[in-house]
Amino acid sequence: MDIAGLKVMIIDDSNTIRRSAEIFLGQAGCEVLLAEDGFDALAKITDHRPDVIFVNIMMPRLDGYQTCALIKKNARLASTPVIMLSSKDGLFDRARGRMVGSDEYLTKPFTKDSLLKAVANHAARGGAR
Repeated sequence: MDIAGLKVMIIDDSNTIRRSAEIFLGQAGCEVLLAEDGFDALAKITDHRPDVIFVNIMMPRLDGYQTCALIKKNARLASTPVIMLSSKDGLFDRARGRMVGSDEYLTKPFTKDSLLKAVANHAARGGAR
């Protein structure tokens, strides 16, 4: 599936993860929005309305669970797919992510293929506008 032109936001306190995702998604033709934490992201989300959002679970100030819950509680943003990112591949993290409304869970470090596949899956399901 062609994902060129989709707006994808990466919320992660790791510059390395943000940069890797930006390169992978940029090469696929996506418009990439970056945020260092949940507070930074929330301001940008309302301004830019991304089609798919990736959010790291462990972040300072506002963690990924809290960020996802706030996104999903907003009526204008609730249908936006949110994919949790974590370096742990734990059942508890997956379940907690689902409880706050996440649509998928991706383990770090992700590959280019796994990142692009996650975007394509949600675009195909009509999550992307």
